[in-house]
Amino acid sequence: MADCTGCSLLCDDIVVEVNGDGHGLKETTNLCRKGHGYYESLFEDRLTPTINGEGVDFETVISQAAELLKGADRPLLFGWGNSTLEAQKLGINLAKKLGASIDDSSSFGTGILMEKVLREQLPTCTFDDVRNFADVSIYWGDDPSSSHPRHMSRFSYFPRGEKRQRGYEEDRTALVIDVRTSPTAVIAANGFIKIPPEGDVELIEAFMAALSGKIPKVNDKKKILNLGTTLKKAKYGVVFAGMGLAHSLKNDVEPFVSLIDKLNQVSSYKVIPTTSEYNSRGFNQALLEETDHINQVSFKDGVSSGPEFSLLGSIDDCDAMMVIGSDPVATLPAAISKKISKIPLVAIGPHRNLTTDMAKLTIPSAVSGLESGGSALRMDGVKVEFDPVIKSDYQSDAEILARIMGVL
Repeated sequence: MADCTGCSLLCDDIVVEVNGDGHGLKETTNLCRKGHGYYESLFEDRLTPTINGEGVDFETVISQAAELLKGADRPLLFGWGNSTLEAQKLGINLAKKLGASIDDSSSFGTGILMEKVLREQLPTCTFDDVRNFADVSIYWGDDPSSSHPRHMSRFSYFPRGEKRQRGYEEDRTALVIDVRTSPTAVIAANGFIKIPPEGDVELIEAFMAALSGKIPKVNDKKKILNLGTTLKKAKYGVVFAGMGLAHSLKNDVEPFVSLIDKLNQVSSYKVIPTTSEYNSRGFNQALLEETDHINQVSFKDGVSSGPEFSLLGSIDDCDAMMVIGSDPVATLPAAISKKISKIPLVAIGPHRNLTTDMAKLTIPSAVSGLESGGSALRMDGVKVEFDPVIKSDYQSDAEILARIMGVL
């Protein structure tokens, strides 16, 4: 069996056979459409070592990357969500050695929710618990049918579990809260609650009223009261909290925490924040253990944390940047991408992307879980160890970081 690091479900039941010529997949089992594309990417558009767009040998680009970072006064190390736990820990040590800032995409994702889970201020569970016990699943600002195609089939809605032998037909209820009719909302049409953009707090207040036996201050009072009854009757409920919810709450998650506390007065509810990158939770937990912060950390003068040390907050003052396992140019607004293009940039990753195309130095790495081993934390916090299943000459992200540190 192989592991898939194409998303944060880290499916470990993959069977894959490569063509005899070593190029392309001959046969696969259990890969979703996203995972299949991820496996196929092994053979497409791989990154090569370059400096200013010119090909160089591996040792040269490693040495030049170390010199660039060492010579910077305000370096930023960004990415990490698609890196192994071993690489993340080395990256934190590298940031400490350089006096650099370090950040990941959770700064503008579900980090504010993940922090509450990691600090045990929101109750959580594993996907095995969901499959075996959950009778109510709430996808809040989350569309797993698009982002994590095996989520509902393997863990949360369709499977037969220890206490949920009859699956979605009789044993499970799905509620989808979103601003649009997503593919997940189509699947769970009877439980779809459409809200206006940033209408999450208003809905939370309506649920709080219904759970307290009060009339909610919304137009469709009957629907909210009926949903309140559904929530109360749940034996084991799980909220999959997505980026839509996190963005709506902004920096104030207390209304959501209060709702979960209220639900746990009448039943048992857990929260699993949705992360897209395969080891985003791993980075948040590793940094928390080292610094008591999950992101946006500076080692310039001891340990400091705040939005000014995030990618978005530090980009105007940053004089060197390393991006590993991420493509911020493809996901952030054009104005931010333009600023990144003006910073001396080291990009480490398996493939060419928009970020590597504007980098001063590029360093190719192996695809974790396929060409190199290591470990990661699944979205629910379960540690997954993986071994390489395809022979490769590419070095792992951890090996590359170790070599950069060895030159410093």
